[in-house]
Amino acid sequence: MRTDPVSVVHDYLRSQPELAHAVTGDMVGREPPETTIYIEHAGGFRVVRDSMDRADITVQVYSQHRDEAAALAYRVRELLLEDLPGRRIGKALVLDVAEGISPQYAPDSTSREHSYLGEVAVFITEG
Repeated sequence: MRTDPVSVVHDYLRSQPELAHAVTGDMVGREPPETTIYIEHAGGFRVVRDSMDRADITVQVYSQHRDEAAALAYRVRELLLEDLPGRRIGKALVLDVAEGISPQYAPDSTSREHSYLGEVAVFITEG
């Protein structure tokens, strides 16, 4: 498979009107205290030869306000676990999403912003 799993998750979250303003796949041009939902590939592996990949995706939410960061992190978690499975995003079919790490408070040591960090495993195939 040649599908970029970050693009799959990024495009899905950007399609959600409530999140579109904050979702990014990189931190280029971001300035604190902009509310940001950062999507990053953390690992994974080929599950079934030539037909299914598992991608571990880290989601980190930054905000000037802790309650906003928490609310966004848990909303993203809900969407990824409950709404994304079974959806076709571009050329990828998302078969399932499993939680690796539920959102946990991880304030940024440099910017001093509030941040929540979580991880999901996304099972995708080209379809």
